[in-house]
Amino acid sequence: MGRAEERRARRRGGHRAAPRRRSSQAAGKPGRSGIRRLFTWRRLLGTFLGACLLAIGTFVVLYLVVDVPQGNAAARQQSNVYKYSDGTIMARVGTVNRESVDLAKVPKKVQRTFVAAENKTFYTDSGVDLKGTARGLLNTLTGKGMQGGSTITQQYVKNYYLNQDQTVTRKLKEMVISLKVDRQMSKEDILAGYVNTSYYGRGAYGVQAAAQAYYRVDAEDLTVEQGAYLAALLQAPSQYDWAVASETGKRLVQNRWNYVLDNMVQQHWLDPSARRAMRFPVPQPPRGTPGEEGQKGYLVQLANQQLERQLMKEQGISQAQAEAEVVDRGWTITVNIDRKKQAALEKAVTAELTRKLDPEARDVDADVQAGAVSVDPQTGHVVALYGGRDYFKHYVSNATRRDYQPASTFKPVILAAALEEGSTTQGGQPIDANTVYDGSNRRQVVDHGAEVGFAPPNEDEAGYGPITVQTAMNKSVNSVFAQMGVDVGMDKVMSTAGRLGMDTRDMQAVPAQTLGSMGASPLEMAGIYATFDHHGKKVTPSVVRTAEQKNRTVRMPDPVGGQVISREAADTVTSVLTGVVDDGTARESVRDNPLRDGQQVAGKTGTSDNDKSAWFSGYTPDLVTSVGLFGEDPESHAQVTLKGATGQVPGSGRINGGGYPARIWAAYTFGVTDRATFDLRTTQGAAVQPETPSGTPSRTPSETPSETPSETPSQTPSQSPSETPSRTPSQTPSQTPSQTPSESATTREPTGGLTRSPLLPDVR
Repeated sequence: MGRAEERRARRRGGHRAAPRRRSSQAAGKPGRSGIRRLFTWRRLLGTFLGACLLAIGTFVVLYLVVDVPQGNAAARQQSNVYKYSDGTIMARVGTVNRESVDLAKVPKKVQRTFVAAENKTFYTDSGVDLKGTARGLLNTLTGKGMQGGSTITQQYVKNYYLNQDQTVTRKLKEMVISLKVDRQMSKEDILAGYVNTSYYGRGAYGVQAAAQAYYRVDAEDLTVEQGAYLAALLQAPSQYDWAVASETGKRLVQNRWNYVLDNMVQQHWLDPSARRAMRFPVPQPPRGTPGEEGQKGYLVQLANQQLERQLMKEQGISQAQAEAEVVDRGWTITVNIDRKKQAALEKAVTAELTRKLDPEARDVDADVQAGAVSVDPQTGHVVALYGGRDYFKHYVSNATRRDYQPASTFKPVILAAALEEGSTTQGGQPIDANTVYDGSNRRQVVDHGAEVGFAPPNEDEAGYGPITVQTAMNKSVNSVFAQMGVDVGMDKVMSTAGRLGMDTRDMQAVPAQTLGSMGASPLEMAGIYATFDHHGKKVTPSVVRTAEQKNRTVRMPDPVGGQVISREAADTVTSVLTGVVDDGTARESVRDNPLRDGQQVAGKTGTSDNDKSAWFSGYTPDLVTSVGLFGEDPESHAQVTLKGATGQVPGSGRINGGGYPARIWAAYTFGVTDRATFDLRTTQGAAVQPETPSGTPSRTPSETPSETPSETPSQTPSQSPSETPSRTPSQTPSQTPSQTPSESATTREPTGGLTRSPLLPDVR
């Protein structure tokens, strides 16, 4: 700007104009975006400070308006009522097992076991764990569920003043009341309230009731070791109850027990040398409560467990919190149990087994435990259950225990996996009911020519040579299914087992699992077989129909889910399993039973290693029932053999699945079902007999045109799938296989020329 221009600007009263700048965009430099202008550090800081002030203000208001309410722990305790499916009362349970004691009567070191387990800073904190509470609030807001990190004061407030609801409002109230309680009450009074209101399992509320329930002593006589166990229990009372805990549960509670005592040493509450000398104090067996005698206790136990799991899922609460919400909380629970079927199942066990046991004459008879679960496959309802001789005499439910092997009742799962995955043998042939395998005894399992180090014996060391999968299922040939498992892939087998309803989380996918060497319960196996019966739709057996508490109703999930294996695969398994009944290991007890009256039946027997368990899991079109016998020493609860029970000759008279389990199954099932026919969509297995227009049996779709009814396979692995096997007329299915132990059979046996026994049963 020149001088003349400046003079003109002054006359106008203005100022010198600033030189016009080029835009940053024109200069090629990025400008500040709208988002960056919106979220400046000043604005973010202001927002943060404002949120903090709002939170502080909200908390101050809450602190001023929220008072410490009247305690309501005892008031909320009332009997639970359990009803049969027809509405009649099955049991009324809930004489409250609670007795408060003065903290001075609880030994000081026992008091400290609870502090060491739950809240080491209890004696110095303000009653609230801010980090834990913030985490709990965040989890609740984001729907992640379970809260952790509560102090003893907070847990006492929740037990005595509030409830277990997982809501933001309840958590904020818990925090405010905890701060006030910590100011108004001494630490000793808070600890006394905590140990006297907590739930310890076995229906015991409070440390005095727990001391009696687990050790038959008063709280004042508890040892440090016993106190540490009771403190450990609070994390998961039922899971950690030694009497019913699984091996995993026992390991976890021992770890928790050690954690408690080690914390006491760290806090200088326990001498290290005394700690090293301590041994885990195994609790006394439980005692039943009125209303739970006979089979009722097992039904109540399962109903509570299923309701607790649903509350954990809905509310995001812990197992311990769910148990405290269910036991003695005034629920009316209607179960799916059919009174007539329940009575029939109990009668069948008594008639076919219990009356034949004489523990006075034979020690082994005292070791026999029976369990059974019966399920409607269309609804998934548990209609009958047998948990043991009496809940008061045998606390562990044999219907739900998972510590015994299901043995050969697992074989149908292997076949289901093969069919579902479209698996082939290592020679390239599809695996189905007609595939021929080498059934030689102790045949080495191979994986593409390499031995896997597994050569299982067949029952009674029997060798079968080349046999079809159908015949192998009928005769329960271990060597065939061990090889089939490797052909399919054990990871796929275990995946299929999981989809069918087996808990496979801790199971290894190894060939030994083909023998059913994992643990499973009758409830679990009934669900798997119900899924087969329901054409591959997942059935998760449910005992709870409805659960109501005052104005609250808990909706239970539908026991029948979606398709987990194809209908064709499920129906083929069913078809094959009819052969086990009519021409296999169950024919004597089931096929020839006079009560059968032409009813179609599918099922599988199982007998575990050393005869420690024996099974029959079977079904008709409208009812699935799994029956298991288990050998258990009544004193040590160790697994023992069933050999020689009921007067069988020791060492040779085996208690196998085709014996007592199948007889119990038949006596019960044929007494409560109507004659029905399987609706199967399959061309394979013993239940179907395809016919040509001339009325003669036709070949299955898997047969090649060159095969004739009189031919039997002798194909070697060197033959291609398209090659026609060469054989002489003198060769029979029982001929010794031409394969070497490193080869697996890859041929298929035609339907037409076989004897009626393996594939064409006489269903009566």
